[in-house]
Amino acid sequence: MSLRERYGPWAVVLGGSEGIGAAFARRLGADGVNVVLVARNPDPLRATADEVRASGVEVRTLVVDLTADGAIDEIAAATDDVQVGLVIYNAGAVHAGDEFLDRPVNFALDLVRLNCAGPVQVSHHFGSQMAERGRGGLLFVGSMSGVCGAARTVAYAASKAFVQVWAEGLWAELGPRGVDVLALVAGATRTPAMARSGALVDRFDPMEPDDVASEGLEHLGDGPVWVPGPIRGFFDQLRQMPRDDAVNTMTAGGRMIWGLDDQDASAWPNS
Repeated sequence: MSLRERYGPWAVVLGGSEGIGAAFARRLGADGVNVVLVARNPDPLRATADEVRASGVEVRTLVVDLTADGAIDEIAAATDDVQVGLVIYNAGAVHAGDEFLDRPVNFALDLVRLNCAGPVQVSHHFGSQMAERGRGGLLFVGSMSGVCGAARTVAYAASKAFVQVWAEGLWAELGPRGVDVLALVAGATRTPAMARSGALVDRFDPMEPDDVASEGLEHLGDGPVWVPGPIRGFFDQLRQMPRDDAVNTMTAGGRMIWGLDDQDASAWPNS
């Protein structure tokens, strides 16, 4: 069954301008699903929209900051005339490896708005429509950082932990009503945002955005959590560690990915 047959004619991709979000959009277009792309930056958003339109589907774009008041109202207005059967919440922000106290508090609060308040509002608006129809899908892109806390990713990791737990609860509530819910726990991925941040993702044999998106869509019905690619074993290992060991392990990994430690990445458990 194609994505269009399973979920309907329209999907919304939040954070759909580049990287994993653009990969989701391309895959949806190839399966005949019309797409509403939502992102902050108009230029890459426009480029991705043109690419997806070339597959023969309809594409709408909406430039909106998901941390701003009223963002959900703009999204609702842009989609109230179409049947949205699939929502992918890929919006995110690279944490850049700074310590919590080294940035203004609004940096952390924006991560909470983006990764916590945003999914809540989007889930309520579109989830109610899907539950009423008896079918639909909600996919939230999480992160390995959300498995435990770590230095230099304090707010980011905490907000990504919310994403996973949120998806797990929704899966239990909405699954019996015909709505697939999945937290897709991504690891190091080669995206433009990571490149701009200076992260040394190549030290960790990163995944490609197309592979992450394809695996997420293929396993959307296998919720509540799916860990793509080779990091699945490390995800399980990390959850079984004593919490202090897990935090120290992720802190060491963060130091390596941000170039703050000369340790060879081959020592990382997932290498």
